[in-house]
Amino acid sequence: MACASFVKLQALSSSWIGEQSFNQRPGSACHSPTRRVSVRAGSYTDELVKTAKSIASPGRGILAIDESNATCGKRLASIGLDNTELNRQAYRQLLLTTPGLGEYISGAILFEETLYQSTTDGKKFVDCLRDENIVPGIKVDKGLVPLPGSNNESWCQGLDGLASRSAEYYKQGARFAKWRTVVSIPCGPSALAVKEAAWGLARYASISQDNGLVPIVEPEILLDGDHPIERTLEVAERVWAEVFYYLAENNVTFEGILLKPSMVTPGAEHKEKASPDTIAKYTLRMLQRRVPPAVPGIMFLSGGQSEAEATLNLNAMNQSPNPWHVSFSYARALQNTVLKTWQGLPENIEAAQKALLVRAMANSLAQLGRYSADGESEESKKGMFVKGYTY
Repeated sequence: MACASFVKLQALSSSWIGEQSFNQRPGSACHSPTRRVSVRAGSYTDELVKTAKSIASPGRGILAIDESNATCGKRLASIGLDNTELNRQAYRQLLLTTPGLGEYISGAILFEETLYQSTTDGKKFVDCLRDENIVPGIKVDKGLVPLPGSNNESWCQGLDGLASRSAEYYKQGARFAKWRTVVSIPCGPSALAVKEAAWGLARYASISQDNGLVPIVEPEILLDGDHPIERTLEVAERVWAEVFYYLAENNVTFEGILLKPSMVTPGAEHKEKASPDTIAKYTLRMLQRRVPPAVPGIMFLSGGQSEAEATLNLNAMNQSPNPWHVSFSYARALQNTVLKTWQGLPENIEAAQKALLVRAMANSLAQLGRYSADGESEESKKGMFVKGYTY
């Protein structure tokens, strides 16, 4: 019975993954208890599906402002500000109180500090988002640490205590979560690192759904390296096959998740740069081979691309219908010009908020396949890739 059940699971996996993952599964021999193919219907299932659909709504995407305090400090230092809670609050207040932001933004990923903060007038940031019909989200991972036994690779920590933390975040108003792990092509990637990334994401996703949070599944394939786009495609397919295998193993409801993949591009140091059409071709090919249509939304990370580049690539992917909502979950590609416009000065807040709306609207148009790069500033075309970048 167990063998027959596992054969069914293999067939199911092949129908939406395309091929079996590249390494042996633990417990794949027919000695384990009967495996269930169907996912469970938890107490939050209907709400999870509704939340995911709300975030994956036409012409809207996610504003990621979940940088750790240390990373936010680097951003503030770039405009001459100290890394204090008051300065972090001021910057995030600028972003989260932008009038009309909800027309283009459906969700905002917050750092834990921000989830519990309020404006200087005493209004909770969560309520500022709700007033704009923006779903509050929360970064729940605890960052990357070295992975023993690997090729100088990393794994993401944070599963310990995640259930209780997620329950508290839900009470505070969060309705979706983010967990970022990374895969490095120059480092292999090793089978161990890919399996660890996939398993960690699957456990996090299952725990999140149990506590009412839509999990964003994000195995970021770093831009570091001089490899061609074909190599990125190969690695991306291997990673996402592994991820979806373990999501099924953990009984995750696919209709109640969102994905945050890297676009399939050449390595940042590759001698030839790919066009938006080429990036769209390879990225959509990977998604079509690996992502089941039950998943409601694909919310791309920008990963160090310039503001204009990230928008152009997204636009190219929306020139024909897709089985999922193909949109954005950008941090630097939405904030770079905003931060430089603000400069920490109260008199620049309105101009900085207008800069945010410009970028949000551009990506909204890209999600609809209607974006044109005419009139883009030179600042928006500057790349933001940082080798070995950490949040």
